Amino acid sequence: MSDNDTRRNRINDAWVAAWDRGEVDVLDTLLSTDYQRISGTGTAQGLTEFKASIVATRSAFPDLITVVDEIVVEGDNAAIRWHSTGSHEHSFLGVPATRRQVNVSGATFARFDGDSISEEFVTWDPRTLLTALGIISVGQDS
Repeated sequence: MSDNDTRRNRINDAWVAAWDRGEVDVLDTLLSTDYQRISGTGTAQGLTEFKASIVATRSAFPDLITVVDEIVVEGDNAAIRWHSTGSHEHSFLGVPATRRQVNVSGATFARFDGDSISEEFVTWDPRTLLTALGIISVGQDS
């Protein structure tokens, strides 16, 4: 198995454990202690905050499933294309449960430092989530 295959498998296994089962401590085996996750808005999270955000998301969407559609690894860089589905069963970011099904997708670009990912840049459209929850309307005529 190549180094790229090993990295690809480690990413997939950690994502399934953390996002689908809520086993966030598995991220300690993949992410460095100085890990930074940077969103499209430029907001950064460290490892502790990232784990807490997964726990909060899974609490609001207890049936959350995240599918890794594709992982491309080249050297110390990885690109992960993903999509998630789940039912909004509990409050999320101050929004009471809507019981609506949501589907979001995005991409994560990661950089390895040795055996651990030290940095991720995540891009996805939060309007998709807000529209699915009925908070905003997109593309409708007035």
